[in-house]
Amino acid sequence: MHLTDHSATDLLALLNSGQVKAVEVCQAYLARIERRDRAVKAFLQVNAAAALARAEQIDRRRREKQPLGPLAGLPVALKDVLCTEGELTTCGSRMLESFRPPYDATVVARLKAADAVLIGKTNMDEFAMGGSNENSAFFPTHNPWDLDRVPGGSSGGSAACVAARMAPLAVGSDTGGSIRCPAGLCGISGMKPTYGRVSRYGLVAFASSLDQIGPFGQTAEDCALLLEVLAGHDPKDSTSIDRPVPKYSQTIRQPLQGLRLGLVREHFGDGLDGDVESSVREAVRVYQSLGATVREVSLPHSNYAVATYYIIAPCEASSNLARYDGVHYGYRSGISPLPLGEGQGVRATRIWTVAANHPHPNPLPKGEETDRADNALVQMYRRSRAEGFGAEVKRRIMLGTYALSAGYYEAYYQKALKVRRLIRQDFDRAFEEVDLIVGPVTPTPAFKLGERIDDPLAMYLFDLYTVGANLTGIPGMSIPCGFSAAGLPIGLHLQAPPFEEERLLRGAYMFQQATDWHTKKPELEEEN
Repeated sequence: MHLTDHSATDLLALLNSGQVKAVEVCQAYLARIERRDRAVKAFLQVNAAAALARAEQIDRRRREKQPLGPLAGLPVALKDVLCTEGELTTCGSRMLESFRPPYDATVVARLKAADAVLIGKTNMDEFAMGGSNENSAFFPTHNPWDLDRVPGGSSGGSAACVAARMAPLAVGSDTGGSIRCPAGLCGISGMKPTYGRVSRYGLVAFASSLDQIGPFGQTAEDCALLLEVLAGHDPKDSTSIDRPVPKYSQTIRQPLQGLRLGLVREHFGDGLDGDVESSVREAVRVYQSLGATVREVSLPHSNYAVATYYIIAPCEASSNLARYDGVHYGYRSGISPLPLGEGQGVRATRIWTVAANHPHPNPLPKGEETDRADNALVQMYRRSRAEGFGAEVKRRIMLGTYALSAGYYEAYYQKALKVRRLIRQDFDRAFEEVDLIVGPVTPTPAFKLGERIDDPLAMYLFDLYTVGANLTGIPGMSIPCGFSAAGLPIGLHLQAPPFEEERLLRGAYMFQQATDWHTKKPELEEEN
């Protein structure tokens, strides 16, 4: 077996036993990236020199019998929405294409403390807004199982790099399905933890009441290993919950006795692909063979979940992205001669002068031009945002701004919050009867690149089964459960009550012990 085909859990055992060195592991993944990422395009940047230096340091400490962290020597890829000190953090956007944060996100700091080898930053839909990874400002990522198809989004780069065996572990973020959908489409395991379980300090915000950071791995066991490092209270994040983090990697092998599964009635109707339904129902039969009982449950307000999500999320995006004005940091229109990334602390009076004395080479339409300094400042704001943001981000900002505006707030945003509460009550009632809710992750397997890019509604409906977990804050997980007739992976969606990640991981591990879907890998090349 090629070194990079091992799961993260198996690799860690090899490292801890001394059978392989961290440098060997790092070199193997860097070589795999060199060969495969030209086709997959999962990475925005690869930090080869820094990764090798880190691996050499870990090997030295291991030889000297020094204490090491729980991920010592394991390469980890980061979605480029997480701040990393001194390194580019672009969020897949021109707006931040030269932004280098002065601090690490809490999860990045925890990975470093755990002695992980941070191997690179992965591609994503711009500001995490998208379900196909085609909204990146730089290039789309390709699904390793079929390079003509999408990997899912917005964490498509993280999922694709794990599926293509270019990293054993990766970190993503999930606002409406952005970990679980790519995991399902790429045939790997991925989890969105409970809201508040993982600190969001240093995560560039999309929708603050929905965003959550989580792990990708080949197996549920890999996800448990990574989540154990990521999770925990953080005083820097006011939404972080102060409660103990279970030893997920130690308890995952404990079988779930008397497991009760719930199949959602509303999730098996029009629009669900036949291959997806067949694979999910077969997965349920596997659980039944392991002693689980299955019953139908209802989430009557789930039909309103997508509409509710696409009011709340854009409203929060409109607020969060208002900070990108071309003054403090990030992209600035060419009407200012200051280099990109500079301008922190620049006084507004100076901006007025610069803007007035250096007109944009493509002036505004006739009738909008003026020599007044205040209008020049407005023009700079407008142009910076118009040029820095992509089409999908602009669409969501406008939707959110409209829904929050005077005369529409109560009709849209406030009503969406009320429906959100009803959706949460549906889940609460369902979990009184079952331990886990099981169903499809996405309505279909991966679609072709370009197929839905001009159809926002079709793209939004792809999140039909996943947005509920974000609206309610509960944990959800995707694990492989089959393949379509075209050879594309199909994911099984498991959801649990709040802070029951331990149950979720044990349920996923239970299934993977009885099946081999998680061992399948895309054959992108002949192995050397």
